[in-house]
Amino acid sequence: MRTRSAPKPAAEPRRVTILGSTGSVGRSTVDLLDRHPDRFAIEALTAHSRVDELIAQCRRLKPRFAAIGNPGCYDALKRGLSGTGIEVGAGPAAVAEAAGRPADWVMAAIVGAAGLAPTLAAVRAGAVVALANKECLVCAGSVMMAEVKACGATLLPVDSEHNAIFQVFDFDRADAVERIILTASGGPFRCLDRSAMARVTPAQAVAHPNWSMGAKISVDSATMMNKGLEVIEAFHLFPVGEERIEVVIHPQSVVHSLVAYVDGSVLAQLGSPDMRTPIAYALGWPARMPAPAPRLDLAALGTLTFERPDAERFPALRLAREALQAGGGAPTILNAANEVAVAGFLAGRLGFLDIASVVDEVLQMLPSPQVTSLDDVLALDGEARRRADAAMRLLAPSAAGMA
Repeated sequence: MRTRSAPKPAAEPRRVTILGSTGSVGRSTVDLLDRHPDRFAIEALTAHSRVDELIAQCRRLKPRFAAIGNPGCYDALKRGLSGTGIEVGAGPAAVAEAAGRPADWVMAAIVGAAGLAPTLAAVRAGAVVALANKECLVCAGSVMMAEVKACGATLLPVDSEHNAIFQVFDFDRADAVERIILTASGGPFRCLDRSAMARVTPAQAVAHPNWSMGAKISVDSATMMNKGLEVIEAFHLFPVGEERIEVVIHPQSVVHSLVAYVDGSVLAQLGSPDMRTPIAYALGWPARMPAPAPRLDLAALGTLTFERPDAERFPALRLAREALQAGGGAPTILNAANEVAVAGFLAGRLGFLDIASVVDEVLQMLPSPQVTSLDDVLALDGEARRRADAAMRLLAPSAAGMA
C-alpha cells in the first residue's frame, strides 16, 4: 500500500498540492495549512467551478499554479489572479497538470470518478498521496495499486475509517491481524423503517447527524453505500480478504475503526468527528502535527454503542460486497450507477429507495470484464452511467408522483 521514504528535513517546507481545494476535505486541508504557514509551501490548488473561492484561497496561500476544471471559468480565474504571478489553467488537462507537478504531498480530494485521472497523475509523479477519493480504489483499485508500487508513491488514506485502521494496523506483522472493523454512523435514517425512508427528501438526506460533508457523500452515508465503498477500498488498502472486513454501526462516530488481532486484542482509534484529525495525520506523516479538532471527553460522552447493520433496510452494503466478490469491473459499475442515481435523487428525479434499485439493476444488466488500464475503467464507467440513466428514467415517474 505504501513505500517508506525519508521525510523532508524539518528546515525545508513540505511542498503541497490540493486537488479539490474548495470541497469539504479541501477546505479542511486549507484550514490546517493556514494554521501552519511556515511548515508548508503550496505548489498547486484546483477546483471544479467555485472560482471565487479558489481565487481567495490562491491569494491567501500563494500557490505556483491554479487550475479550474470548468473551462468556462478560466477568464474569471485569470482576472482574479492577475498580478499575483500565479500560473493558471482550465479544463481536465490543467487539473491533471496540477496533479503531476513537483509536490512532496498531494491531497486527492476530487469527488467521484472525476478524481481518477488526476490522482493517477500524482501517483505517477511519485508523491505522497493523501487519498480522500473513495472512487480511485473502488473503480480502479488494481490499476491504482499497481501504479503506486511501480512509481514508488506513498498512499495515505484520509477517510476517517481507513486512516484509523492505518494508525493501528501492524503492517510488519500483518499475519497477526484477524479482521478489521469499519464503523458507520448509520446516517440520518438509521432508525427509520422502509416506508418512512421511501418518503425522505434530499434535504433530509444531506443533513448528516455527525459529519460535515458534501451532498453526494452525505447521501451515500444515508444509504450506507459509503460503507460499501469503504469495504472495497479497505480490501485494496490492507492485506486482508473481503471476508475479514466487518462493518458495525456506531452512532456516536467516536470510534473510527478497529483492528482485531489473533490474540484477542482489539485496537481502536478514537477522536471527535472532525476531518481535520485524519487530514493532519496524513499531512504531518510520519510525524504528528497539532490540529484544532475538539478533544474527546470520554466521561462527558458516557456511553458508546454499537449494533449490526440492517441489510434489509440498507441493501447498498450488500450490493457493494457482491460487486467486490464478483471482481473485475463490477465495482466500477457499482460506483458509476450509484453516482448517477444519487445525482438523480438530489435533483428530485428519483426516490431515496430507488437509488439502490438502480444500482442493482445496472449490476445485473452489465457483465464485469477485467479492467487493466484507466481507459478500461473509463469506458466501463461510461457504459454503466448510460445504463443507470436509462434505468432511472423508467423509475422517475414514481418519484415524481411521490413528490
